[in-house]
Amino acid sequence: MGRRREGLARPRDRHSAWLALAFAAVALVAACLGGVVGGMIGAGTVREEPQTRATQPARVDQAVLPRVVSAVAPSVVELRVTSLAGAETGSGIVLSDDGVILTNHHVVSGVDGGEITVRFNGERSTASARVLGTDARRDLALIRAEGVSGLRPAKLGDSSRVRVGSPVLAIGSPEGLEGTVTAGIVSAVNRDLRVGGDDGDPPVTYRAIQTDASLNPGNSGGPLVNMAGEVIGVNSAIYAGRTAEERTGLGFAIPINEAKKVIDRFDPIDRPGR
Repeated sequence: MGRRREGLARPRDRHSAWLALAFAAVALVAACLGGVVGGMIGAGTVREEPQTRATQPARVDQAVLPRVVSAVAPSVVELRVTSLAGAETGSGIVLSDDGVILTNHHVVSGVDGGEITVRFNGERSTASARVLGTDARRDLALIRAEGVSGLRPAKLGDSSRVRVGSPVLAIGSPEGLEGTVTAGIVSAVNRDLRVGGDDGDPPVTYRAIQTDASLNPGNSGGPLVNMAGEVIGVNSAIYAGRTAEERTGLGFAIPINEAKKVIDRFDPIDRPGR
């Protein structure tokens, strides 16, 4: 996949910083001698806005968390993309009972001449999928799993109502570990990010939701959800520090309201849960 260029810069001051970002789910690239974690890394401009950083984590009734996971997990799928370049694993969010799925553009962008396989959470069954449309600038894509029915669509929330300090869960397949759940809070909102654009591809730009919920390769395309079980973001990027410790707690998600624009373009049918 992309060339790794970790640790490009450090914050310059408290109002602006240059961060290196790594797409979180372009992962598990098959190589002759075994799987190699891959990813695209670029320079990301992060402009900090007043009063956007969390100072106190919100208190959450721990009994709520299992209920949220039970409600959302069936709507999260694992995606395996195979091509001449190898194989990668990512995540996706079910949007319709007949197989429309939201994920990241970078998860499926290398599928030309290859195949997308969808594995449904908690099941052994799989299905092939085709791309309905992609938006490289927003790093979003819609695919459709073929020959399926009766899936549980995710409930989409309103990312304009997200508040710093709110508890969140991330669900996906980091390193191919299907259905992994991590918890955290919204650390900041409206982070101006610009990722990539160095290799001729258009840069990805969006105002991100920042979270300290652990994200790893394989999480990209999976949901960031609130305690109402609503998807508020699409997990997409992590800070590319020199070590795993430096990457911990710096994850970024594309707000779901931004994703709704792409959904409406490629799947304009009014469906429940949107």
